[in-house]
Amino acid sequence: MARPCRNGCTVVHPTHEELPMQALTPEQYERLRDLAAAWQQQQGRGMKASPHYNPRLTVDALCFQELPASLDDTLRERYLVGALVTPVSLSLALVPVEADRPSPEPESRRRFALPSGCYPFAVERLGAPLWLWRCELMTDLSDIGSLHEASRLAQQLMDRVMTPEA
Repeated sequence: MARPCRNGCTVVHPTHEELPMQALTPEQYERLRDLAAAWQQQQGRGMKASPHYNPRLTVDALCFQELPASLDDTLRERYLVGALVTPVSLSLALVPVEADRPSPEPESRRRFALPSGCYPFAVERLGAPLWLWRCELMTDLSDIGSLHEASRLAQQLMDRVMTPEA
């Protein structure tokens, strides 16, 4: 649930216990597939030029789940949170639940507090209406041996991110 916190983060939700696992809708799965395809189309050449490019990986949006609606009456923001895996990086991603929500301004940055802590995100605009908030966590996946291994890494990331700080 979104609300400002003392260090400038936007708190997306207060506790892990309020996050019931709900299956995404077919439309949400389709949007995530479209988002991955748009990322591949927009970033494909740049990724292949990276010294850390891993040809065993593809762009995939994994382990997404819906977060509860905002606590802050002025924000009313709802997101899907998950992992964006590419041949060069692993990122935490927030995708608006509402497909028609307008994108923030280019190069916008924002901090979001998730159960495990506060993360810096940058907006990534992939062509109307696709956009997301992205926090790049790993920039070298060259040692990942398979898509299955990348999926396990994404699941471990989401388990850690969605577990409250001790």
